[in-house]
Amino acid sequence: MTSTPQRHQQHHEPGHAHGHSHGHSHGHGPATPVSAHLRKVIAAVLIPFAAAVVAGLIVLWPGGSPDHKAHERTGLGFDQQTVAGRVVKVEEVDCADVNAQPQQPTEPGQDAANQQNPAGGPGSGSGSGGKTICEKATIEVTSGKDKGRRFEEIVQPNASRKFSAGQKLKLAYAPKAPKNLQYSVSDVDRAMPMALLAGLFALAVVVVGRLRGVFALVALAVSFGVLTLFILPAILQGSNPLVVAVIGGSAIMLIALYMCHGLTARTSVAVLGTLISLLLIGLLGSLFIGWASLTGNTDDQTGLVHGLYPGIEIRGLLLAGVIIGSLGVLDDVTVTQTSAVWELRAADPTAGRRALYAAAMRIGRDHIASVVNTLVLAYAGASLPLLLLFSIADSGVGTVATSELVAEEIVRTLVGSIGLVASVPVTTALATLVVCADRAPEGGAEQEGRTGRGGRGRRRRARGR
Repeated sequence: MTSTPQRHQQHHEPGHAHGHSHGHSHGHGPATPVSAHLRKVIAAVLIPFAAAVVAGLIVLWPGGSPDHKAHERTGLGFDQQTVAGRVVKVEEVDCADVNAQPQQPTEPGQDAANQQNPAGGPGSGSGSGGKTICEKATIEVTSGKDKGRRFEEIVQPNASRKFSAGQKLKLAYAPKAPKNLQYSVSDVDRAMPMALLAGLFALAVVVVGRLRGVFALVALAVSFGVLTLFILPAILQGSNPLVVAVIGGSAIMLIALYMCHGLTARTSVAVLGTLISLLLIGLLGSLFIGWASLTGNTDDQTGLVHGLYPGIEIRGLLLAGVIIGSLGVLDDVTVTQTSAVWELRAADPTAGRRALYAAAMRIGRDHIASVVNTLVLAYAGASLPLLLLFSIADSGVGTVATSELVAEEIVRTLVGSIGLVASVPVTTALATLVVCADRAPEGGAEQEGRTGRGGRGRRRRARGR
């Protein structure tokens, strides 16, 4: 009967090895406590940093982008007025009757296919008598000042997009065009499937993650809010993209990490590791983007942004994208490494700093291998059409790799990967220092805690089981 209160007293004994192990046995409950002195040291570093981030948000917070709504739309890409529409009916017509000439294939593989299957053959959209069959879609405007107005869209037989009755569409509106040409189909309305997929994602996160999953979704919403309400408008307003990305990314990091993982020393260590890695990514990105003479103006979207807002620094926008793109993966690595150190310490309270660091680094090396491979494959997957075009072109690997279009992605990938790799030893070292620093609150007590109380605590736990 006397062992029970002793064990109970151990659970609440600050700095005791068994108490730390018990405190962490509840999954992601309260993290292993650290001393008040260490908490003050961590706060002395992070509070000024958080204050600087808040000050940056206040100073750079946009009061509405100048000319964002007043600029004259070009009608190109996303810079066009759009309204909602729907397909009323679809009927087949002779392409000749509607003055529609079938488009000629432009990709190399289609030329040979059409030689084997010329117009009028099976599968080419031809009907009886050698007629080429097109589709005539009647489309109705369902929003805006011309709601109820209808127009016709001709779909050629080799078009990649087909229409069906009742299908919802997004229509481009060109007010200066002739009346019969003011509306055209710009895209398909994907709101319903996208909303359903987002709902399934949220449901899966909440079912598996429970309360922590709810906090993760809230943090995701806050991150998206910082991106859309601060980062993008501030860049459009003319603020330096790099400064905006650093401040906005830091705000996202602080909110997301503390909201998802709690206001603990463990989370603070992950924040410090992420911050140091972000600084390294910023320095390397700035160095190599300038050294490689990358302009950042490599696609139609970037060119359109630069055309509409010439004051935006495109190279800074590229560097800002590198930092924001690396932030999410960095959070994952630093939180995982910090948790690994805490768990290893709880599993073996007698482990010294070197042994603890070595064990956590073995976990980190596996994480590095998987994350870097994932990052490279993610960029390759996003750029797959571009890689296919270069494979078709008669160019050497060196020529392709050093072209600005590909070099930009290579620099982005490698700079982010270096930051990820560096975050593992940095975060592991910080976490090891924190969990080992205050296990001897009084002089000479560390050895006693390792050999005396730790051993007695383990024997008591063994008897308790």
